[in-house]
Amino acid sequence: MTAGIEPRATDRYYEIRAGLFLRQMRESWKLFAESRIGLIGIGVIVFFGLMAVAHPILMATVWEYRVYHPVIGFDGEMVGHPTPPSARHLLGTDPLGRDILSMLMHSTQSEFLLGIVAAIVTVVVGTAVGAASAYFGGWLDSVLMRISDLVIMMPSLSLYIVLGTLFDLNFTTLAIAIGLVSGLGATAVIIKSQAMTVKVKPYVEAARGAGGSHFHIITTHMIPNLVPLAFLYMMFTVTGAIFSEAVLSFFGILNVRMSWGIMINTAQSSGYLGFGLEYWWLLVPAGLSITLLCASFYLVGRGLDPVVNPRLRRG
Repeated sequence: MTAGIEPRATDRYYEIRAGLFLRQMRESWKLFAESRIGLIGIGVIVFFGLMAVAHPILMATVWEYRVYHPVIGFDGEMVGHPTPPSARHLLGTDPLGRDILSMLMHSTQSEFLLGIVAAIVTVVVGTAVGAASAYFGGWLDSVLMRISDLVIMMPSLSLYIVLGTLFDLNFTTLAIAIGLVSGLGATAVIIKSQAMTVKVKPYVEAARGAGGSHFHIITTHMIPNLVPLAFLYMMFTVTGAIFSEAVLSFFGILNVRMSWGIMINTAQSSGYLGFGLEYWWLLVPAGLSITLLCASFYLVGRGLDPVVNPRLRRG
């Protein structure tokens, strides 16, 4: 009889947990929706997401491969100098005869991949380090926090430049490096401060008194309460990752075929940036995309403030 009851009790337990999670998500969305800047950020992110999805569709159905390919595309009728926007090339062409809009849309896919990987690494590393440091304390806390102090003191962009000269950096390796630096740095310190308050909660003490293992207490009772704060700083990590990639690509340090930074570098190396806005289509689309996408994730992060910090909620 007991064997027949236990599975039902277990199923009921997970149903309750799922119901509580869904209710919390609905309440969090209501709080987030009250922030106009957060919704604006979401709208911009969706716009760039549609650009990323639309590019391979356009390449397969509308655009001619040899003309509109973002890397090897070549329009023989418009080669030798950048041409302004036209019906054939909505955002014009670069000095190599490549379509600006195609390069812009193709690069959006890479920027999203970079930001997502960097954000995931940041959340995993920052949450693990912060939770372990707060829970165990002692020498482990001292070692982890000293590592965080060292990472915070180092100028991250200079570190990425050094890594680029020593290793073959591409989007994936750069994303992992950014995630590690962010996760081991300020994110870990902030997560640890939040974990210190969770550590002394009654349910954590009850789980410890009931004989729960360290791993069970950290993963079941501490980390779920730290994830919202980690998600907030994940948004800021995406912003930093996109900006860092643009700078490194501009200087030719990254081993990538096309990105927004490379688009600006092409205009600069060809000598067209010295003409001001005369050749604006070489600079404005890529520069504006970097600014808008970075700003959108920052706005989403600001919109998440009331969700994470109850003191910022309206009465």
